[in-house]
Amino acid sequence: MSGSSRARAGRTEAPKKGIPATGMAAPLNPGRIAALFGLVVAGVLVGIAGALVQSAWFPGGLVLALAAAAGLFYGGRTLTGTQPGAMAPAAGWLISVIFLLSGRPEGDYVFGDALGLAFFMLGGMALAVICATLPRSPR
Repeated sequence: MSGSSRARAGRTEAPKKGIPATGMAAPLNPGRIAALFGLVVAGVLVGIAGALVQSAWFPGGLVLALAAAAGLFYGGRTLTGTQPGAMAPAAGWLISVIFLLSGRPEGDYVFGDALGLAFFMLGGMALAVICATLPRSPR
């Protein structure tokens, strides 16, 4: 048996024609672009609110901020049914948190202690990865 015939022997049927493309292969349309843009804006808002809450009410505020981020990331994944639905709010969240980390020339700083900041950053990024890599839910 030659190499090409072995490769053909392991193949199954050709994919069905009526299956819509999903994920990164899904075609972009104005509704999908608007939804992803709205999720980015929501991620920015949750990142700013989380930065303020986690330092104000330290252990409870951190849990509340991470729960809000997880809800947004999972909600984006569920809303769109794709991985970009979870990554769009995560990108907005990360951009706002990095922007708030920069501080001001006067030395003002939004975040509280270093431990809360570390848990907020690492926890938020871990939640984004978890929500983006979840298996697709059955419909």
